[in-house]
Amino acid sequence: MGRKWNNIKEKKASKDANTSRVYAKFGLEIYVAAKKGEPDPESNQALKFVLERAKTYNVPRAIIDRAIEKAKGGSDENYVELRYEGFGPNGSMVIVDALTNNVNRTAPEVRSAFTKCGGSMGVSGSVSYMFTATAVFGVEGKTVDEVLELMMEADVDVRDIVEEDEAVIVYAEPNQFQAVQEAFKQAGITDFTVAEQTMLPQNYVTIPEESQAQFERLIDMLEDLEDVQQVYHNVEFDE
Repeated sequence: MGRKWNNIKEKKASKDANTSRVYAKFGLEIYVAAKKGEPDPESNQALKFVLERAKTYNVPRAIIDRAIEKAKGGSDENYVELRYEGFGPNGSMVIVDALTNNVNRTAPEVRSAFTKCGGSMGVSGSVSYMFTATAVFGVEGKTVDEVLELMMEADVDVRDIVEEDEAVIVYAEPNQFQAVQEAFKQAGITDFTVAEQTMLPQNYVTIPEESQAQFERLIDMLEDLEDVQQVYHNVEFDE
């Protein structure tokens, strides 16, 4: 099971702190989710999920409201979800999820990032089989035993509950996201350090120090692409 989730999230949050990039990506994701169904999170589970994630990244309310209002307004912008898979330096594995209104733009941009950083694009399935789709929640102020008891009382199946730094992290099947969230809320817990559906590698790898900068550049280039929403990989760095 994946570890050091809080450290990963802290690094990402630190990188995004001085930019509007993460907010723009959430704005698009909220718009797409709202447009797919009712623009009301109580009746649109996809929208509710995105809003919960946005909360953990402190996305401003104005951005959320603007995206939902745009969906209500019947905008004719259409986006498709795409997944790209590839290999970075030293055989590292990378998954790239995108939302795009121009497929002909997205693929070349993703391929270019891989090529410029010593990597290569793979075919569908060449990397994802080594990752597991996972729901992840993090809470503070509770012990592992307390969270385990809470999940058992709610009759929610989880994969693992571990302590990471000063938080308790719950790993569960993706289809248990709402059940885990509801179990916490029934216990009066509504603030999470993380509330995500992610792709966790089955095994982490380390890469030589001389290749780390190149790998980090690859991830930065991919995350900076307008159409890219999420980037997952199997590289673990020494702390």
